[in-house]
Amino acid sequence: MASCVSKRIACSVLLILSSISFTTAQQYSPNLFGEMRWRHIGPYRAGRTKAATGIASQPNVFYIGVNNGGVWKTTDFGRTWKPIFDDQPTGSIGSIALAPSDPNTIYVGSGEGLQRPDLSVGDGIYKSTDAGKTWTHLGLRDGQQIPEIIVDPINPNRLFVAVLGHPYAANEERGVFRSTDGGRTFQKVLYKDENTGAFDLEFDPADSNTIYATLWESRQGPWENGVWSGTNGGIFKSVDGGNTWAKLTKGLPADPDGVVLAELAVAPSSPRRLYATVNSARGSGTGIYRSDDAGDNWTRISTDNRPMARLSEESPAVDPKNPDIVYIAAVVTWKSTDGGRTWNAFRGAPGGDDYQRAWINPNNPDILILSSDQGAVITVNGGESWSSWYNQPTAQMYHVMTDNAFPYRVCSGQQESGSACVSSRGDDGQITFREWRPVGVEEYGYVAPDPLNPDLVYGGKVTRYNRRTGQTKNVTPKPVRPADFRTLRTAPLVFSMADPRVMFFGSNKVWRTADGGESWKEISPDLTRKTFEVPPTIGKYRPADSAKATQRGVVYTIAPSYVDINRIWAGTDDGLIHTTADGGLHWTDVTPPQLTPFSKVSVIDAGRFDPLTAFAAINTLRLDDMKPHIYRTHDGGKTWMPITNGLPDFGPADVVREDPKRKGLLYAGTERHVAVSFDDGDHWQSLRLNMPATSVRLPFQTANGHSFQVEQKHGHTSSTGRARRSESAGRRDHRLRIEGFRHRPGGD
Repeated sequence: MASCVSKRIACSVLLILSSISFTTAQQYSPNLFGEMRWRHIGPYRAGRTKAATGIASQPNVFYIGVNNGGVWKTTDFGRTWKPIFDDQPTGSIGSIALAPSDPNTIYVGSGEGLQRPDLSVGDGIYKSTDAGKTWTHLGLRDGQQIPEIIVDPINPNRLFVAVLGHPYAANEERGVFRSTDGGRTFQKVLYKDENTGAFDLEFDPADSNTIYATLWESRQGPWENGVWSGTNGGIFKSVDGGNTWAKLTKGLPADPDGVVLAELAVAPSSPRRLYATVNSARGSGTGIYRSDDAGDNWTRISTDNRPMARLSEESPAVDPKNPDIVYIAAVVTWKSTDGGRTWNAFRGAPGGDDYQRAWINPNNPDILILSSDQGAVITVNGGESWSSWYNQPTAQMYHVMTDNAFPYRVCSGQQESGSACVSSRGDDGQITFREWRPVGVEEYGYVAPDPLNPDLVYGGKVTRYNRRTGQTKNVTPKPVRPADFRTLRTAPLVFSMADPRVMFFGSNKVWRTADGGESWKEISPDLTRKTFEVPPTIGKYRPADSAKATQRGVVYTIAPSYVDINRIWAGTDDGLIHTTADGGLHWTDVTPPQLTPFSKVSVIDAGRFDPLTAFAAINTLRLDDMKPHIYRTHDGGKTWMPITNGLPDFGPADVVREDPKRKGLLYAGTERHVAVSFDDGDHWQSLRLNMPATSVRLPFQTANGHSFQVEQKHGHTSSTGRARRSESAGRRDHRLRIEGFRHRPGGD
């Protein structure tokens, strides 16, 4: 999931809010700051995009859905893109479907629909009847992830929806749903149990009463890379409009090596020809399957593991004119011209672009759109040339910090694309794709510019990049016992505000360096839970060996005091908070009693004015708790008070920050918006303004003490922005643009 500030002058929204006089605990009229606007500054390179579709009769028009960046539309073959979903309450998109008989009717499924460690969830299905100008929420709010929607080719009010369900717990609202009244009501027509959701749907092109569906039994765990799956799903078929369903099994993997997940494609020119990418429980049945009799019998036609390299990202699409030409969007997009027997790379490097979906124009197979972890690209000549993804500011940024250059730069690691520092202003009248540069840091986690030398940039786990020489050096801490060194993708890396020569790094311990990473010192023991009660959300998978209570947590956030070099706070992803008052010689467990195992301490902010003050944002998404949790202490952690009054119930808290100039003025970021409190967190009110709904992070200020940053992470994208007065309120190129989470793991 951007930055809001100049290094020397606090951005206008914060200056104005800091200057508001308040003496009593109360909320203020939004009119006081309602004219302010968030300004987008990029970077202009795209991020994870799950959904993509087009209009057969309007070959220049396409729509894409970004995992946490909303819905975008192009009317010029991808030369420019316009966001059309910014005013909705969620930005996490898993699917888009146009009614073939009325392309002005659009259905959008929220929730990115990918099972992965860093993800964002949605709140149901949306509909537009005017090509995206206005939207109506329909229902399925508790489905959280909707990876597929199909609309009857003749009747725009008849649709089927695949609901995957809660990624982190069991729930009933999952399976295949049908609506015959344009989404006003839904009927669940295919369901197995509370652990198994629907993933893919296809009509028979010749008969819309024949529908194919896939179900997927899967559960994400409360810790990084915890995942469980089963064979309770599979491939299903209905020939009576969804009233009854039969499981297709002949030729497909059988238990115990049964089907875990499958994705389907039906050949438009030969509807009895079906393709399926199949992942099996033990792997021996994994491969590409084909049926030539409408699914009654299947044959594994290829065991080439290249198109099958990524579970849930192996989506087939068949040429509308030739049933022997089929594409699979995977790490690379692959193409077969012999009915799936052999495969050649069609688009993407061996390093991968992680493609999600292909849509082919039914009238002209040379027109094709691909969505991927780097956005969407379009070809009109069968792949000979492609549009750019450097025109979609939807990059997933993990954490951002500013440097002390002029103009200042905003730096972060970007999902799938390494690192980037983007200038806060352009030299040619606007910020474009020319204003960002990579800075030699791995994609995940923090990028920390040296406060004393903006040409040195640290990041990852850990590297040092020299902007002048272009060289990157590995300065990772070297533990005495490497087996005791645990890190995950977003390891914290922060400079001290009290002494800008000092930098801290978090693994399962806290590390300190004062010489740019040439030497490190462990200044804490392992601060994570040694044992714990396994969270109940794991449910039926608790007996699995991978669900056992073993020490697996990491330090997820480090907050050095702004006023005391010896006071440091540290929080873990397994739900503990520690503090030291002597520079790390002794640590005290000060965890609020409300924190349960794997209540992730997302961000701690040390008090700007008092070393005994701290604020902690606790993200409980992985515990299937969508409420925000923020705590405050003024006595060094002896007591904590929950401070969430006024924050919406739906949207876990990602961050809380104290204003650098005004004591008691706080800012909070949740999975949906940003909020402000004028009374030390006792009451909150929205500061979303014109910001699209997305995961919001607020990293801490640079060493000069005057800047403040706002990060928006769309998951697994984030983009950067700052707030300013309303003189450009009507200009779209100055609106904040951000794209989605998270997952967020292991290179996916």
